[in-house]
Amino acid sequence: MNEEKKISRKKALILVVCIGVLTFTAGYLLSDRLYVANTDLQEDCNVLAFSIKGYLSTYIPKQPVDQEVDVSSSEDIVDGILTAQNDPDIKAVMLLVDSPGGDGVAGEEVASALKSFDKPSVAVIRSIGASSAYWAATGADKIYASKISDVGSIGVTASYLDESNKNTKDGYTFIELSSAKYKDTGDPNKPLMQEEKEILLSDVRKAHKVFVEDVATNRGLELKVVESLANGLTYIGEDALKSGLIDEIGDITTATKYVEDQIGEKAEICWY
Repeated sequence: MNEEKKISRKKALILVVCIGVLTFTAGYLLSDRLYVANTDLQEDCNVLAFSIKGYLSTYIPKQPVDQEVDVSSSEDIVDGILTAQNDPDIKAVMLLVDSPGGDGVAGEEVASALKSFDKPSVAVIRSIGASSAYWAATGADKIYASKISDVGSIGVTASYLDESNKNTKDGYTFIELSSAKYKDTGDPNKPLMQEEKEILLSDVRKAHKVFVEDVATNRGLELKVVESLANGLTYIGEDALKSGLIDEIGDITTATKYVEDQIGEKAEICWY
């Protein structure tokens, strides 16, 4: 009886090992086929495209599986631009923008990466390319937009909702326990003192200055011209063209034709 048990266990162990080997082999072959398919796709691609949709952030925070967030990240886009830079098969990049903006640093990062890219680059503003999303687009060699696109919104905001009065009415008391004088500055649960407001506004103005200077440099415009446009408003495509915020009225098709003229071959676009 004991001998029969040993034989049964031995057979079971052999069966498990065989199943494991078969599973591994099938997985390996499948992954190899997928890898080849992706490689073939890359071989046919000579233009790498990126999109900025929704809020532009430096990274995309983790979210619950059942919750979709309309966020684009400069982290991903910059990584893609660096990939395109190092891939000899990629001849150009295209940035499609449909975003009201987001983090200033994110826009600056994308613009900087595009400026450092030594192959042709083009940006297309669809419905809206505003604030940091517009900042990102200014790094491209050329910017297209629809006649009725919203373009610009050059400015910086740090506005927030002061909830201190509401909290007081609801019976809540803010207990300040900070090791540094200004550590709680900007906390929506306490009133903002005038001194604190001036400090925050000073930072906002400095960031605004950097934004304006970068747009002027990237677009080849006089600083005074951009300063006059930097009032936080967006401009309809036709007006954006007149002021120099974009280069031409156009769309993805127009931008693709521009890229083809630059690289001297048919554009085969793939998305990063």
